[in-house]
Amino acid sequence: MKNLLAGASAGVIALFAVGSALAQDLPGKFDGVTIDAKLIGGQQYEKLYARIGEWEAATGAKVNVISKKNHFDLDKEIKSDIAVGALNWCVGSNHSSFAPQYPGIYTDLAALLPKDEIDAFVDANISASTLDGKLVMLPRAQFDVSALYYQKSLYADEDNKAKFKEKYGYELTPPDTWEQVTDQAEFFANPPDFYGTQFAGKEEAINGRFYEMLRAEGGEYLDADGKPAFNSEAGVRALNWFVDLYKAKAVPAGTTNYLWDDLGQGFASGTVAINLDWPGWAGFFNDPGASKVAGDVGVVAPPKGSSGARTGWSGHHGFSVTENCENKEAAASLVWFLTNEDSQKQEAAGGPLPTRDAVWDWVIAEASDDPFRKEVLQAFQEAAKGAYPVPQSPSWIEISNAVYPQLQAAILGDKTAQQALDDAAAEATEILQDAGEL
Repeated sequence: MKNLLAGASAGVIALFAVGSALAQDLPGKFDGVTIDAKLIGGQQYEKLYARIGEWEAATGAKVNVISKKNHFDLDKEIKSDIAVGALNWCVGSNHSSFAPQYPGIYTDLAALLPKDEIDAFVDANISASTLDGKLVMLPRAQFDVSALYYQKSLYADEDNKAKFKEKYGYELTPPDTWEQVTDQAEFFANPPDFYGTQFAGKEEAINGRFYEMLRAEGGEYLDADGKPAFNSEAGVRALNWFVDLYKAKAVPAGTTNYLWDDLGQGFASGTVAINLDWPGWAGFFNDPGASKVAGDVGVVAPPKGSSGARTGWSGHHGFSVTENCENKEAAASLVWFLTNEDSQKQEAAGGPLPTRDAVWDWVIAEASDDPFRKEVLQAFQEAAKGAYPVPQSPSWIEISNAVYPQLQAAILGDKTAQQALDDAAAEATEILQDAGEL
């Protein structure tokens, strides 16, 4: 393993000199210490946790994983812990979309780790992980922006090409616009055995997808004054994309209850033609032991909306240390270990985009002789050019929890798109007013 502390001793001395950090040799020794952790679980995140045993062997400490859930359920659990004063655990999974809700519960990692280590991360990721001047999480190799996966054989089939050209008047190629996605999803759909596409239909997952579709249609979620503005003509166009595909049965009937693992398993099952998804699934989709579409996966940049802009909702995962942790130095060491170069190389090998500069260089070099990884990297690099985070409001998740049932109501046909968005905007306005943001 590359010695990540090379040349760091001078930085450690400097940090002690200004009294701004409790810098330590890494990973350090913490015999007898137990770190309680709450971690995100799921197919694309699990492999990293096998490295926890290496950290335990190196430090003499133990890790007790007391919770492992998807981030939506984990977020609810953390909020419950805050409400009842049960923040007696040390390390938690975090995300740039969730972190603004509770910056006060997490400690400043810049005071616990060598500056050289923090400087090794991509500046933009560190900036997004810093709230109220505190580095509240260390980014893992899970920088997320979506690209479009598709089954290549469907586009190479001559019969498909001829029938599509006859019906739609243009050549069947991987879509570059959301209008083309709609055409192709409807063309390929053969329910209940095969579907054109799919989407995650609840929690922040559907609100985030709606948000980026809204942006691609030229709309805005919150206006310059921070007021909800998504119940616009652009918002109606964006929501109707979901509504129309559901009505056409081009997506699975259960998609309104899907989250990310459901999408990943769905595309890997070979029953979905086109799938907008995160980079972390790339290796899984092309693994013959896990996926029925392995060897038949193509990847292109996310499509453009009517404004000419591509969808580009992005964020990144990370790990945080609570202020209440009794062994912050040990907890920070674990967080560092799970985000160091070796850990990021392990995650990035499966497709996720890294958050360390050196690992980006490694990924690019590794991809040079691997056509699939090169294609994946090129697609996600193009996607990253137009990437943007969710609105930086502490109320984002609470707003999402109010908005997504309204989006579902429109998709299921219980409300028109305009009615659903008007009702959602009214609820979001009340949330922001109660929070003192309006």
